[in-house]
Amino acid sequence: MQAIVHAADVQDRDGGVLLMASLFGLFPFLLTLYVDSGYQGPKFQHALSRVCQQVNVETVKRCDTRRFVVLPRRWIVKRTIAWLNRCRRLANDWERLNRNALAFLRWASVRLMTRRLCQTSI
Repeated sequence: MQAIVHAADVQDRDGGVLLMASLFGLFPFLLTLYVDSGYQGPKFQHALSRVCQQVNVETVKRCDTRRFVVLPRRWIVKRTIAWLNRCRRLANDWERLNRNALAFLRWASVRLMTRRLCQTSI
């Protein structure tokens, strides 16, 4: 898992480019990036093409109907965020330093992965 914690005045698409720049060296085999509508636009596409050229960006858009529709790939991110928000320390922004917030995010991820690995299947 890779995460970047930054100040609130940094736009999501700028933070996304920072994250992809750090992931490119670790995972050069990434081919497709699924993003929501906050990351669409020429600024993000241009910045991402400077960081990693071979990644294809696919935008998963929300459904405009007024009923519930399961959208492919969108539920994965929402589900993961919901799992991490079960950790009380991450539910509110208590940390003063970004590195402390990142450390607690990683601890919550380790906790989640450990529980998943230790589950006994019936």
